[in-house]
Amino acid sequence: MALNKLKFNSLNVTPTAGKAIGFNSSADGLEATLSGGAMRFIKKLTASSSATLSFVNGSSDVVLDSTYKEYIFVFNNIHAATNRAQLTAGFRDGSTNYDATVTNTYFYSYNNEDDSGAGIGYATGGDLAQSTNFSNIGTALDNSNDACYVGYLHLFNPSSTTFVKHFIVRGNSSYITSGGTVASEEVYAAGYCNVTAAIDAVQFKLSSGNIDAGTITLYGIN
Repeated sequence: MALNKLKFNSLNVTPTAGKAIGFNSSADGLEATLSGGAMRFIKKLTASSSATLSFVNGSSDVVLDSTYKEYIFVFNNIHAATNRAQLTAGFRDGSTNYDATVTNTYFYSYNNEDDSGAGIGYATGGDLAQSTNFSNIGTALDNSNDACYVGYLHLFNPSSTTFVKHFIVRGNSSYITSGGTVASEEVYAAGYCNVTAAIDAVQFKLSSGNIDAGTITLYGIN
């Protein structure tokens, strides 16, 4: 039996988005038809002195329903217009208000740029216990160019009408301390919307003032 040499550069083995390479009985034996996981871009919102940034299912091409079991909101260079403002998130459960009942936890670690202080702590002021208030998901920001916030929020199975809707937040901010030095602070928060109704919208705003600049991008996890 004769052997045929296969030229590797004659094959296109680049998988399509959300697909994985598999084997079949064709001449080259490869295909990109196996289902695979992927982050699917849904919507990007850009702040420009914005009071709020809202992602509403079915509005402006936003998908936030049973299409995906997990959604990720990515925060990029969120800058505050006023001092000591925290990024917060509110969840809507079918009404017109972002007042879904939330219980969450919040802790942080930090280090000053000049190494004058460092530590880790639990922020009781960031807690919510069966509250309809917005959840703190970032540390207090300064409005200088040295201060901004980056991170992400995972929201799990928001369309469920049986179970609570969990979320996990991780972020990092640079800000000016009360002593005037720049600090890096990493934030960890997690909680759940204790409602049986589906979560159909999420809104982000600062605890005071507008979001001066930055983007929030929504992805669905396939």
